[in-house]
Amino acid sequence: MKYERAFTPEWIHELQDNEVFVFGSNLAGAHGGGAARLAYKKFGAQWGIGVGLQGQSYAIPTMQGGVDTIRPYVDEFIDFARRHAHLTFLVTKIGCGIAGFRDETIAPLFREALEVENILLPKDFVDIITA
Repeated sequence: MKYERAFTPEWIHELQDNEVFVFGSNLAGAHGGGAARLAYKKFGAQWGIGVGLQGQSYAIPTMQGGVDTIRPYVDEFIDFARRHAHLTFLVTKIGCGIAGFRDETIAPLFREALEVENILLPKDFVDIITA
């Protein structure tokens, strides 16, 4: 599978009207650090909501256990993005900061996202998935 579109920028400071910031969260929606804090401060994430679309952000829980507990939320996100083709989703390296996972562990969860044109992935994730 080929990925022939832009990558998620390394640093995201602003969004276009049709763009959504996809970040790793915790189920409690306590967006206190990392990308979650940025989503809360700048992109409409709501305190107390740890899953799904909020303003111009989309939360994927990563703090509740291992990869098997993250996978269903990633699959749900990919389905959501397919149904909302008018939006562009900028996926950050979810789970690879405060949650403590390695890129090599999280990136494969996004394999199906390679075929979804309105999902942008970090270059590191794409390199791992397509290697």
